[in-house]
Amino acid sequence: MEEKLVKVKELLKKYNQEHLLTYFDDLTPENKELLLNQILDIDFELMANLYKNTKAEIEIDTNTIEPIPYVDKSKLPQADLDLYYSKGLEAIKAGKLAVVTMAGGQGTRLGHNGPKGTFDLGLDSHKSIFEILCDTLILAKNTYGVTIPWYLMTSNENNSATINFFEEHNFFGYPKDAVHFFKQGELPMLSTDGKILLNENGTVKLAANGHGGIFESMFKNNVLEDMKSNGIEWIFIGGVDNVLVKMVDPILMGLCMTKNTLAGGKSLVKAGPKEKVGVFCKRNGKPSVVEYTEITEEMANARDENGELVFGESHILCNLFNIKALEAISKNSLPYHSAFKKASYMDENKQIITSNQPNAYKFEAFIFDAFSTLDDMVILRVKREEEFAPVKNATGTDSPETARELYLNFHKKL
Repeated sequence: MEEKLVKVKELLKKYNQEHLLTYFDDLTPENKELLLNQILDIDFELMANLYKNTKAEIEIDTNTIEPIPYVDKSKLPQADLDLYYSKGLEAIKAGKLAVVTMAGGQGTRLGHNGPKGTFDLGLDSHKSIFEILCDTLILAKNTYGVTIPWYLMTSNENNSATINFFEEHNFFGYPKDAVHFFKQGELPMLSTDGKILLNENGTVKLAANGHGGIFESMFKNNVLEDMKSNGIEWIFIGGVDNVLVKMVDPILMGLCMTKNTLAGGKSLVKAGPKEKVGVFCKRNGKPSVVEYTEITEEMANARDENGELVFGESHILCNLFNIKALEAISKNSLPYHSAFKKASYMDENKQIITSNQPNAYKFEAFIFDAFSTLDDMVILRVKREEEFAPVKNATGTDSPETARELYLNFHKKL
């Protein structure tokens, strides 16, 4: 440990972060080892650049942003639907699809103590979100005769609790050897003066690196290699909190195959010009997502000859990638975006600092920043009542109440 400590001290002095060892002598042997390893894992040049970027004004060139073509599923001729379905179904039955669920979050905003996927939606069956998602895989297994591999990206915070939950519930009746867990990456949080923060226990305060970190995590955890060795060609990636997500969709897969594209995404019609959602677009001729903060009021209100919003295809975090696309994306780091958040931490006087106002920076990569590495991608417009029932807020919009209603109404029609 002494040799490691010397190396750490040199590193911290170089980057003016010596405060990270302020309480080193007070730590348990386990936390001493943890802290030293954390520090050695930090890319200090990256953190310095990220802090510098928090001070830079973001410039948006709206001239490079244009609408992206989309396919409206509800308006497709039956012959096209049949073609896409049969192509996708053939690939699914051949074992070429895997599903990835991003499940690193906690259910704090829902008033739930535990991973968000363990939240009880309030159905008569008392099914958790994880079990609701698993139902779609069990249905596919029974319908198509194939066991689709399911990969769940957890976080350091909830990995053990997630795995324990699956084991306690016997993997909801899905084959245990088809379920795989891997952890999301993390980055240190920074104070407003660029100092790396300490947790209440004296170790580095880390935060998950955003849903765009999934590509790097899949690469580092050998998930892509595992998929390749098992003949997987297509990977659906979605969030844990949409209880109507279609993780196994022959039509989306068949559409991508027919159009000869390496990726596809699902969209919903934007509720109105002022809805605060990111929308699919083309930026510099490449697929992208433009945030609501990035487009002018004129662009947000623009309508086409049919009276529809020109920028109206909301990105709902339902994306399908060919493994070739994922391999290319995972070799390059996506840009990180800063978010100013409330954080509790331990200061240099061993005081625990809490705040009612944002007081620290966290850094996240966004999955849609990867789209620009693609020449093109398919956008499939779907219906909200059929495919999108998010559980994000305790009450109001996108709450358990609204998700439960959408879920029940959809299943009444089946």
